[in-house]
Amino acid sequence: MAVVAVWKCDRDGTMFDNKKDAEEYDKMLELAANITSLIEAQIPGIDESHSETIGLILAKRRDKLAIACKGKPEVLLQEEKKEASDDNVTPLTANSSK
Repeated sequence: MAVVAVWKCDRDGTMFDNKKDAEEYDKMLELAANITSLIEAQIPGIDESHSETIGLILAKRRDKLAIACKGKPEVLLQEEKKEASDDNVTPLTANSSK
């Protein structure tokens, strides 16, 4: 029996096959949580699921958002190209070797 190293994100339990992707995903979730808190503090009464969705959208597109803030707002409207691994994250599927 082979031993396979995996990394688990403590925020949502998602598992990864390498540490770099796990840390990147965890950073994205932390940014999303902070954006969500900011939105909820600035917009009293906003639905929690809506603020979480907005937080995730902005966190997943943080690179494009940074470019937009530096004077190129049109990049936010460009279509996202789906890659083989969505958002450069490679979640590990349970029992993928079966």
